[in-house]
Amino acid sequence: MQRVFSGIQPTGNIHIGNYLGAIRNWVELQHKYESLFCVVDYHAITVEYQPEQLHKRVLELAATLIAAGIDPDKTTLFVQSSVPEHAELTWLLTCITSIGALERMTQFKEKAERQKSGVFAGLMNYPILMASDILIYKAEFVPVGDDQIQHLELTREIARRFNTMFKETFPEPQPILTKAARIMALNDPTSKMSKSIEGSYIAMDDDDDTIRKKIRRAVTDPGPQGGEMGPGVKNLFTLLEAFAEPDLVEKFRAEYANQSLRYADLKQELGEAIVTALAPIRERTFELLAKPDQLIEILDGGAKHARRLAQETVAEVREAMGFKMPVA
Repeated sequence: MQRVFSGIQPTGNIHIGNYLGAIRNWVELQHKYESLFCVVDYHAITVEYQPEQLHKRVLELAATLIAAGIDPDKTTLFVQSSVPEHAELTWLLTCITSIGALERMTQFKEKAERQKSGVFAGLMNYPILMASDILIYKAEFVPVGDDQIQHLELTREIARRFNTMFKETFPEPQPILTKAARIMALNDPTSKMSKSIEGSYIAMDDDDDTIRKKIRRAVTDPGPQGGEMGPGVKNLFTLLEAFAEPDLVEKFRAEYANQSLRYADLKQELGEAIVTALAPIRERTFELLAKPDQLIEILDGGAKHARRLAQETVAEVREAMGFKMPVA
């Protein structure tokens, strides 16, 4: 089977945008590819964070992934920092990556503007760490959203440069674009749903009543704008298509078309559809978190397999770059 790799940061408050844009896609991919999915905690420290919260968030995210359908028996699920070869390969690849390429990264510019205490080198080098995550497993495919295409293209450039400078080692990974539409903020449907915007998201661990309340408060609009559905209602329909049965979606689309749609009815049905989908995931997540030793054992098993693969790649890279001394 061809190999796929992807990672997700343990930054807390995993929301339905993350679920629809990444996690649900991973669940499908694990049946089609040799899959390695990673909780990328090294990435989480490139911006300000709380050290005392890091381990807790790693476990919460891992539990959510398993509860949502990631099967550790089918997938290599692990924590990035458990495989230190990621950091070594990052340094080796940093030495062949230009500063100009990093400064052009759109996400670097956006995140740098939000850093109140200054911009650290880790934030700039973030794309090299991402490239190392992918290349260390020689992944042929990477599931990404359109906002990550620039990073994947840099990964391909780094692989190409290494292969040219030293030895043909890395495949150039191809994107698997997510099929999910971008989920927008509930309180500002012109912006992407984000945990940093209060009131904009539904968290995966929100209780049923909280989910219903957030949907009731979601922004709508007076109707079509310039011949198109307004952004607020469009976002609600995007969520409806993701969580509800097709016949219910068609019912509301028909009502919208003939101008008989009541937003209150749409929101009520949407809220119930999301509750139905998330409740079992939330309950399973809590069950897993109640047994942290078992969860850590699962992640440790994944890390051991991932590290064997990573060590093979790093050994090959070290030799190609001229390092001949044995590793202690």
